[in-house]
Amino acid sequence: MESIGVLSIEELINKYIADVIKIRRTIHENPELSLKEEKTSQLVYEKLKEMNLEVQKGIGKTGVVANLNSDTTGKTLMLRADMDALPIHETTDLDFKSKVEGVMHACGHDVHTSILLGAAKVLSEIKDDIPGNVKFVFQPAEENNPVGGAPLMIEEGVLENPRVDAALGMHVWDLPVGMVATKKGPIMSQSDRIFITIKGKSAHGSAPHMGNDAIVCAGYLITALQTIVSRNISPADSAVVTISTVHGGIRYNVIADEVKLEGTVRCSSPSVGEYLPNRIEEIIKGICDTYNCEYEFKYGYGYPVTYNDPNLAQSVLSSLRNNLGEESVMELEYPATGGEDFSFFTREVPSNFMFLGCKSEENKDTCIIHNPNFVCDEDCIAYG
Repeated sequence: MESIGVLSIEELINKYIADVIKIRRTIHENPELSLKEEKTSQLVYEKLKEMNLEVQKGIGKTGVVANLNSDTTGKTLMLRADMDALPIHETTDLDFKSKVEGVMHACGHDVHTSILLGAAKVLSEIKDDIPGNVKFVFQPAEENNPVGGAPLMIEEGVLENPRVDAALGMHVWDLPVGMVATKKGPIMSQSDRIFITIKGKSAHGSAPHMGNDAIVCAGYLITALQTIVSRNISPADSAVVTISTVHGGIRYNVIADEVKLEGTVRCSSPSVGEYLPNRIEEIIKGICDTYNCEYEFKYGYGYPVTYNDPNLAQSVLSSLRNNLGEESVMELEYPATGGEDFSFFTREVPSNFMFLGCKSEENKDTCIIHNPNFVCDEDCIAYG
């Protein structure tokens, strides 16, 4: 690797990697939920101040922003990491497992945060060789769909002073360590929620003809909703309509007069996103009319599609291939169905989001995000 300044970037990474891993473990042991990342943000703030960067905290409540200003007339690149954990009880046997009951870094945000701190340290050491500015954004509340931390920080001016020209984000992923993946266009999906209440008429279980069974109606509705993806959406597009919770009934011999259902809707096409709410309600109405039930329906819009600017994505792919080798870079064909509030940044400035492999032989069975046994191979940190 070509040297920049006194040490090459690779040498600087090797110099500081042990410190970065130590920070990651500290954050992992002390996870904090969305908009409660007080200790995490304070740790981030203190580490950034040690680098003599221009630092602000309390952006978007618990967010932290640092500026590396090398050339005030040059362009500004934003690098973003999320900091929040999940309400999950950790069941790993790690020496540095969560010390907070019922809270865990099960989505790798501890890794993202430590990687960005490491990047800030390395880049601050070669500040004079950077032809522009770098803005390091440590964001709260990515898991807080539909009100994520990204729009909160945007509202408070994170993209200004200096104005951000491009943004990069990433997420650890079920890929081998040393591999990265990205794509042009949509890379993660729109992430919405649906709330349905079916209202029937109660009756004795032995006389179902006297009532309108909300449970039977719900059963047919759950099945019918699956035809949207299989029969209404083009095979060239992608969508998910999932009913995840069903609550109804009060007693074994009473016809249920109400059933509540909740679920998630995912898609990566704006036209499909516009179509789905109306089609879902059409099916709800049709099924409820058939079974003499009434309904209430609420469609909750969440995170929009995460869209990679094609030109920036091409530049990122080329840079990754030059630095990591062709075999370590994957250009994805399809977007992931997960949602991500980095999407709000992609709506404001040219952006690129990518996936960082964190799987190895040792954790191949536990490299599953949002799982209480999630383990991330720390060798991925140097690549990040």
